[in-house]
Amino acid sequence: MLEVLTGTGLAASAGLNAYIPLLTLGLLARYSDVVDLPGSWQWLGNGWVLGILAVLLAVEVVADKVPVVDHVNDVVQTVVRPTAGGLVFGAGSASETVTVSDPDSFFSSTGQWAPVIVGVLIALGVHLLKSAARPVVNASTGGVGAPVASTAEDAASVLMSLVAIVLPVLVLAFLVVLPFFLGWFFRRRAQRRRERRAAREAGFRV
Repeated sequence: MLEVLTGTGLAASAGLNAYIPLLTLGLLARYSDVVDLPGSWQWLGNGWVLGILAVLLAVEVVADKVPVVDHVNDVVQTVVRPTAGGLVFGAGSASETVTVSDPDSFFSSTGQWAPVIVGVLIALGVHLLKSAARPVVNASTGGVGAPVASTAEDAASVLMSLVAIVLPVLVLAFLVVLPFFLGWFFRRRAQRRRERRAAREAGFRV
């Protein structure tokens, strides 16, 4: 069960930022004993791969903090983030960590692609939520809120990646809180639409 929580936390992190969980997993595998990647995922700890991920992360961090550019970036990331989510779920759920000593037991009967598909779906869901929330933030703050929201998302991605690896049981808290947040977000979005519609109608009457 813990390996599922590890994969879930990493995939959710990828939905916010594709490169943070990949880089976190690769760095910990290469430079620490916290993560032991299985043979098929050893490439994540390769120096060249880590360097490329670091460059891509730098580009993502800058692009996601500029209004309008962040929207274009989200469109591009609709493919990248779910792909990253599938990769980190597959790698994370199959790795030995400080809390998981028998990672193969859960997915041994379902095949190696099952965790990848699950990771794609989790990351895609988080990405779509992030993409839907960002225009609301930009519109309500005149674009000023973009770098603040992006920084918060990056910090959440880092925290979620570390928690998923070191203390995956806390991922359960995220899974419990997420439905409540989704409900609040969509209610708030519907309310703002009603307010804008009422404002337009009032303007026409004047």
